[in-house]
Amino acid sequence: MEVDVLEFKVPVENNKTLFVWNIQPSHTEAQIYAELYAVFSSFGPLYLLKVCPNAPLNPPGFYALVKFYSAAQAAQAQRQTDGRPLLHSAPLKVRLSSKNTPHFLVDRSRPLSHACCLELANHCLGFNGWTSDIITLKELPTEEEEEEEEEEEGGGRRRSLRFGCLLQLSFPHHGQTSRAAAVLEDSFTCTGPDVLLQKRCRLQRMVREKALVQAFTAVLLILLGNGKVMVELKQTSDQFLPEETEGVLQVNEVSWSEIAPDEDEADDEEWELTVS
Repeated sequence: MEVDVLEFKVPVENNKTLFVWNIQPSHTEAQIYAELYAVFSSFGPLYLLKVCPNAPLNPPGFYALVKFYSAAQAAQAQRQTDGRPLLHSAPLKVRLSSKNTPHFLVDRSRPLSHACCLELANHCLGFNGWTSDIITLKELPTEEEEEEEEEEEGGGRRRSLRFGCLLQLSFPHHGQTSRAAAVLEDSFTCTGPDVLLQKRCRLQRMVREKALVQAFTAVLLILLGNGKVMVELKQTSDQFLPEETEGVLQVNEVSWSEIAPDEDEADDEEWELTVS
């Protein structure tokens, strides 16, 4: 039986990347994107789909980059879509990228964004296939609280907020549970109670999302050839066990400025490709 393993990290291997070209300009970029997404997502969950116009020196048209989480699904998609017409136009040319992936990229484990974690989990497990529960969410003291606050120009004061979250991720149909935690801190100029409330609410949301992402990094989705999905957990040195988490909130601390928004994540993808 064929088995494929998916991790909740950004796919960087080029055997998971398809390059699509010969897309005619007979339809809009939005129509082409929708059609390509419908075609390629039928083979498995997609991490990335980008459609771009051809360079000025080339004939009018578009090309696309498609990234799967699974190398096996990418290979199957390439075999079955190469030469297939799109929107009743010319046949597509679809190739797997054959450029060697640098070792420093393969070894670099970069977690998925919160949005991508939800999308991948829901796609493979269904909306009732997993649950998350907050064990602890509280405001933590900051170093600046012991120092005298200085008033800045405009009447605002410099404030810092620090929140910690301990969260449990459960897969009830598979009998698996993962726990993780996160701490976030933000410094800002407080010009009124409304600003403080907005910052507090946003930081609470971000620390919950960060803890959930951390919990998903320990999860392996095992796709079986018969269409079934199994869930296993990676054993890591810093993984929380249920009996070890009572009263504990010592975790990786992240500054607010180090968190990249989900919508910017795909913009950093490498576009230098060779195809076979």
